Amino acid sequence: MTKGKRPSEKRFNCSVKNKCGGCQLQHLSYEEQLIEKQKQVESLLKKFCKVETIIGMENPYYYRNKVHAVFDIDKKKNIISGVYEAGTHRVVPVESCLIEDQRADAIINSIRGLLKSFKIRTFDEDTGYGLFRHVLIRTGFSSGEIMVVLVFASQIFPSKNNFIKALKKLHPEITTIVLNVNNRKTSMVLGEKEQVLYGKGFIEDTLCGKVFRISPKSFYQINPIQTEVLYNKAIELASLSGKETIIDAYCGIGTIGLIASDHVKKVIGVELNRDAVRDAITNAKRNKITNAEFYNKDAGEFMRELEAKKQPIDVVFMDPPRAGSDERFLNSLCSLKPEKVVYISCNPVTLERDLNYLVKRGYKAEKAIPVDMFPGTEHVECIVQIKRAETRMG
Repeated sequence: MTKGKRPSEKRFNCSVKNKCGGCQLQHLSYEEQLIEKQKQVESLLKKFCKVETIIGMENPYYYRNKVHAVFDIDKKKNIISGVYEAGTHRVVPVESCLIEDQRADAIINSIRGLLKSFKIRTFDEDTGYGLFRHVLIRTGFSSGEIMVVLVFASQIFPSKNNFIKALKKLHPEITTIVLNVNNRKTSMVLGEKEQVLYGKGFIEDTLCGKVFRISPKSFYQINPIQTEVLYNKAIELASLSGKETIIDAYCGIGTIGLIASDHVKKVIGVELNRDAVRDAITNAKRNKITNAEFYNKDAGEFMRELEAKKQPIDVVFMDPPRAGSDERFLNSLCSLKPEKVVYISCNPVTLERDLNYLVKRGYKAEKAIPVDMFPGTEHVECIVQIKRAETRMG
């Protein structure tokens, strides 16, 4: 489906696909997966605008730069690591995964062996005994940097220095190791407390020519190859002249706004997560970008404040979570009356709902472009070019 390239017809062949539940489309060839995703997006969005051909990957494997493994023991008391079986808290052992970075999988397997050598017990959710809960690994696609986050149930870490030394010896490619403490009964992977055990506590990676700092809790798109495609298309759809003031709503660590900064007069980023805003400010300085400001506020509330100040905004880039936007945000957006909106969505169902709202309030969708960010899974990303109905986009 990618122009000029024929995607792989091979089927994903994974031994745990029926238990894991992470890759719902593994029974289809990659070409068939893209056809299914195209149909899904068209069925929801064709009433609004033309849906272009989905942009797939040339090599739809090993793309995840963020890998999470949960640890447990099996009936024979062997330490296992993997993912929770769909809808349960039973751990499905995973040795290697077809969509995860292979370096991350190798490090996880080594950690499993070290836990046994160092006699560190895995955490038991039912009894509350044990220490080791999860591993989170983030890899830099361009930089090659690797962060390992070890999640413990308490700050107690037996033979900590020797453990880190042994892990670094097995994997000298690791650039930083962080201890995260999560002592709560929660489905959240990471707790609040962190301690840097080795390296600088974050990694950096380059995306669309800009360098970004990625800390353990940062939101950063998990497919670096397709993210460049996605963001370049989003900026292209905004038809920027260099004179615009833009808002990057739900800006996270500032990726879209900072990448767009070369093409506009001013970037205003807004994000509720304080840590992410701190990273966004750092990222602007790191890239010597002086026309970007970032605010730690609710996006809808912030846009109402801008409207009250009569601050003219030309374009809003919005990239909400899977739940989509809420009515308060969309109402604020319509009150602010930007000429253009570029909506980046990871859930076409909530995208359809939000487009219905915007269309009723004076906006018109011009074009939708699906991008396959998550091969093997049922998820699909989509960018929609939106304009105020009484104006035309260039």
